[in-house]
Formats: sequence, structure tokens, C-alpha cells
Amino acid sequence: MATQKMLKFVSTPREMPVKRPATERSEDFHEIYREFADAKAAEQASRCSQCGVPYCQSHCPLHNNIPDWLRLTAEGRLEEAYRVSQATNTFPEICGRICPQDRLCEGNCVIEQSGHGTVTIGSIEKYITDTAWERGWVQPAAPVMERSESVGIIGAGPGGLAAADMLRRQGFQVTVYDRYDRAGGLLTYGIPGFKLEKDVVMRRNALLQDGGVDFVLNCNVGQDISFDAIRGKHDAVLIATGVYKTRDLDIDNADAGGVVRAIDYLTASNKVEFGDEVPDFKDGELNARGKRVIVIGGGDTAMDCVRTAIRQGALSVKCLYRRDRANMPGSQREVQNAEEEGVEFVWMSAPGSFIGHVPGIAMQAQEADVDGPTGKLAQIAQVRVQKMRLGAPDVSGRQSPELIEGADYDEPADLVIKALGFEPEDLPKLWGVDGLEVTRWGTIKANFQTHQTSLPGVFAVGDIVRGASLVVWAIRDGREAAESIAGYLTGEARIAAE
Repeated sequence: MATQKMLKFVSTPREMPVKRPATERSEDFHEIYREFADAKAAEQASRCSQCGVPYCQSHCPLHNNIPDWLRLTAEGRLEEAYRVSQATNTFPEICGRICPQDRLCEGNCVIEQSGHGTVTIGSIEKYITDTAWERGWVQPAAPVMERSESVGIIGAGPGGLAAADMLRRQGFQVTVYDRYDRAGGLLTYGIPGFKLEKDVVMRRNALLQDGGVDFVLNCNVGQDISFDAIRGKHDAVLIATGVYKTRDLDIDNADAGGVVRAIDYLTASNKVEFGDEVPDFKDGELNARGKRVIVIGGGDTAMDCVRTAIRQGALSVKCLYRRDRANMPGSQREVQNAEEEGVEFVWMSAPGSFIGHVPGIAMQAQEADVDGPTGKLAQIAQVRVQKMRLGAPDVSGRQSPELIEGADYDEPADLVIKALGFEPEDLPKLWGVDGLEVTRWGTIKANFQTHQTSLPGVFAVGDIVRGASLVVWAIRDGREAAESIAGYLTGEARIAAE
């Protein structure tokens, strides 16, 4: 009689991979979780209840066949598990590391709702594909037939790369243009190594190149090449630039010295980890070592900043957030990790103004020589913190923070990092493009099913359409757009319409 491999959630408790001690992991940028052993991965996969209606799958933006590859893992059929996982997700080992599973698949696991603790879906997903890389199962695209049609993709982030992979496997000629010197977008320069080690991203980039995808890096569209030139070179174009414009603060001295954008801070840190020379890090502007650091914001980018500052040797790290812990948009798992590593969260607090020290006469003269006369505060010394309370819900249903009068106080600070979210750049203006329609939020207007924009043969995906969102949504958009582009180029969409 066959032994039941699944439904072990009653007898087998939930276990995550071993987490490195906070004192150890806060000294480096290596990932904080150790690998699952084969037996442990199979044991944890066997806890799946194999639901008739798998909420884990329906709450995954990619609708990954999670129960199927959990069962295959429990049965020791790892190569099959990898094939099933890869069928719906271009980068499963990346999603396994950085997806907020507590808000998506794991947060909706049926056995979690019943009190038995969720299946560790993300860790098993990571284990499956890491094993596939080790055993040589991951192979570059090898199209059955090469096609003459060419696609230009602007942006080498997850959306653009997912589309490039899908299109190349169908035989289309694909060229990816990106402003940075390495492909990957925020996977490479926005997410720290302790969440996503960079060799994981670099091997995916190499796989795409081995499969025939061409990369044009250090290329700023609108400066190094025009958008019209890209349209002229390709039969279809996909815009997947992401959003990089930082939301700012409307307070006194918002651009004071020592106040930096999260994207600049994280990019510098990641470049240093690659071994690059970063002048702004070397001179201390984007280096937290020995400083009292305050990070403003409550999302995952803020969590990346506070935990990076700890690893750089900051004297102290505090995170200001204007709501309470329960209303924080970032992953609760990340908040816990940050607290373990020594970050202090100051809930119900917001910056009121930045206060600086007055430099000496010689320093003032030097700054005037270099920068000319400005009204910019020379160097931050304190943050005026305003205490808040939660009032009536806003249109989204979340309680709105309200200022508590007379409860302000000053918090010493040498470095302030603004992690307030991202907004789209004005691409039609930057690129000099007429007819590319945008929404009232500045995102590109695209059909939510086909991802077609207002320009013929031009498609758009990811954050530049959605606004700042998750990597997994960008991957989904990229895969969907690849199918639409293929249909557009082969005439299938036009035939279907007729």
C-alpha cells in the first residue's frame, strides 16, 4: 500500500530554514537564511494539504502551481518540481527570496488559517530552483526556429527580462536597453545582498545572454539614443523602465546636506559590494559608518535601508513611520529581522523639519567657491520629530495620521534617508515622444490585458504602468506582454480580431 506523502501538517510542525544569528549576519551582506537540506525540504513540502481550491495559487500574481510542485518535492521528484515551477515563473529562485509571501501565498495558506502554520512555500521554491542550477537542469533558450522579427526592450528589470526570456524562447530577436552598467534593474542595485545575493541575478543575466538576448547597457534613452531610433530599429518595443523618481518631503530644509534618497543610498551600497569605486560612498555621503541614521518610511525599501545601515556600521539606526506597526506596508517578517539586528522603530512619528549646524567661515567660503551661493542647509544635525495619532479612515480604508500639537521633539541625526516610495518619470517629455499617453498619476496608459500603449507596436509593463509594486507583478506583466507582442508580430492578434 502506498504511503501518504502529503497532509503532514498535523504531525509535522512548520519550520523555516535556519536563520543566521543577528550578531553574525549584521556584519555582512550575505543572505540571512541557510539552505534547506533535501530531507527538510521534502518534510516541509509534505505539510501541504493539497486543497481542492488552493488559495496559495489564486493569491499568487503568477498563479504558480504551488500544490503540484510541493507534492513533487515531497515525493523526491525535484526535476519535475522545477519544470512545473519554471513553467509559470521566469525567476522562481528570485521570487522565493524576495516575495512578501506573508502577504501573498503563505498568508493565504489554508492550514495557516486553521492554526497549523503555513507551508514554507517561498523557502521551498528557492530550494527547488537552486538545486536545479546545481544539477544543470537550467538551460538557456534554444528556440526551435529563429524568427526575423526584432523586439527592443527598454529596461532590464524583472518585467523587461521576463519578457525577453519568453520572446527569445519563441525565436524572436531581442535587444534590451538599460541605463545601468549591469542588467537586473532594482534586482541588481535596489535590493541588498542580504535578501538577494547578486550572483543569483548575474547568473540569470548570463543565461539570457547565452540564449541570444543582446544587452545595450549604460544607455540612457533620450540621451544616448532616442526613443524614435529604437522604434526604427525594431518591429515592436516594450517599455519596462520601472519608476525611479523619489517622492519628496514638503518640509523645511528637505534638501539639507546629509539627507539622501533611498535609491541613491542602496545603489551605492550594492555597487560597493560588486567592488566598484563609488566616490559618494568613499567620501562618506552615502556611507552610514559611525553615523546616527534616521530612515523615513515604512515600506520594504525603508527596511532595506535600515538593515543596510546596520551592516555599514552605523552608530544607531531609527525608522520613523507615521502610522503604527499594524498599518505598516512593509513585510512584517522584514520588520522582525530589522529589530533583531538592532533597528529601533519609532511608530506614529513623522519628520517636521531638518535642523543643521552652522559651518565655520572657512567652510562657508569653500562651499560658496564650489557650489555658489545657495540656501541649502550645510549639514543636518537633528530631525524635528512630530508625534502622530490615527484618525478617521481615508478613501483607502486606512486610518489617516493626525498631528498631535505640542508633542514635537528633536532627534539627533547625521544621515537621513528618504524611503518614501517612487513615482514615474515624465517619459514623454524625457524622450521627446508625441502620442504616448499617460494617466493622471504619470504612469503610461496601457491596456491591462494586452499591455499595448497608445502608440502602435509599443507596449509597457511593470511599475511604469502600475506604479511602484512588487517584482512578481512585473514578471507577470512581462510574460503577458511577451505573448501579446508575439501575437502582434505574427499577425495572430489581427486575425483573431477580424
